[in-house]
Amino acid sequence: MNIEFSGKIIFWRGPSPFYFVAVPAKQSREIKAISKLATYGWGVIPVHVQIGKTQFTTSLFPKDGKYLVPIKAIVRKAEKIDKRDMVSVRLVVRL
Repeated sequence: MNIEFSGKIIFWRGPSPFYFVAVPAKQSREIKAISKLATYGWGVIPVHVQIGKTQFTTSLFPKDGKYLVPIKAIVRKAEKIDKRDMVSVRLVVRL
């Protein structure tokens, strides 16, 4: 499954600060429909992601009916991403 979307970076301050971008509701529903084929536990979904020229692997986290894409520090630095920036995301769900 290939998905493309744009979204605003979300900063989560928690005990271990992290940056995310939310998958829109429609695409999140599509991912949820195949989640049992893709998840390796706890509802997380392995994906291959591209933001700008940077490609990386990670896992989507379910949150409030949507999925969050965690943005690694190395990706933020390479693409000069900061909180509240808009980014274009391409992701491939790994089945």
